Amino acid sequence: MTTIPTTNTAKATSRRLFRRSLLAYAMIAPPLLLMGLLIFVPALQSVIRTLITDTEGNQGFSVSRYIAFFNDPISVSNLVFTFQIVLVTLFTIFVVCFPLSLYLRFTKGRIASAVQILVLFPLFVPGIILCYALIRFLGTRGTLESVLSVVGVTGYRTPYLKPQAIVIGLVWESIPFTVLVLTAGLGQINDSLIECARDVGAGNWTIFRRIILPLIMRPLLIAFSLNFLGIFGSYTVPYLLGPAAPQMMGVFMQQTFGQYRRPDEAETQAVITFLICSVIGLLYVRTVAKQRIQQEESE
Repeated sequence: MTTIPTTNTAKATSRRLFRRSLLAYAMIAPPLLLMGLLIFVPALQSVIRTLITDTEGNQGFSVSRYIAFFNDPISVSNLVFTFQIVLVTLFTIFVVCFPLSLYLRFTKGRIASAVQILVLFPLFVPGIILCYALIRFLGTRGTLESVLSVVGVTGYRTPYLKPQAIVIGLVWESIPFTVLVLTAGLGQINDSLIECARDVGAGNWTIFRRIILPLIMRPLLIAFSLNFLGIFGSYTVPYLLGPAAPQMMGVFMQQTFGQYRRPDEAETQAVITFLICSVIGLLYVRTVAKQRIQQEESE
């Protein structure tokens, strides 16, 4: 006699869950559709066009566009230059941001609050304003050279229109995001772990190497991936602060398309950039997915 009510209750629960799942899918459908139409479909079309049309405009499967790219010394030098800037910038970002994150995580007080405000300040400075501020500060007869001359330092050589200026600008832009990600990751480390390690005689270096560094690897990979993607495709900072040659891929694509009027070559450059960034994007997705799975298992 109790089977029918139980069965009806189970069916009602199942219907409610089904309606909730439909509502959830309906809510995420518009942004997914928008992403597909604005990102994935154009990217797929570009990849297909570069593989079915050769450099002479003939239809059919062909990799001649990519062969032409890697046979062009200027294109290869710009790609290599982009990798060099990305790697140097990433290294500099972590050298600057990791100690800041550790300090903000384990230090309290007014000085730490002031440091946090300074760290987040670049978030509120648009990129183009940053570039012109650095030009006035780092350029010839700029603020830095004037200050150095007052204290008797001569022979200043400006990094403006050199690769160093690109690194400085990109590091400045990346500091707030990187510190936020690393500080959030460090915040997940339980203080009791560090206290227990100190109780058994572990020093600061041992705590960092055995406890903090393994637990912070996932936020480090996330910060690395997102910074790589942003730096590799950057345009404003390399265009305004960097040299005329070699160029980063973002500037190279814009000039190939806008100034040289070669849309096919620009599209090939864009696809190559997209494929390189996709590899790093997969690393980011894999890292985030593993983190979510582990959180669900722990719950």
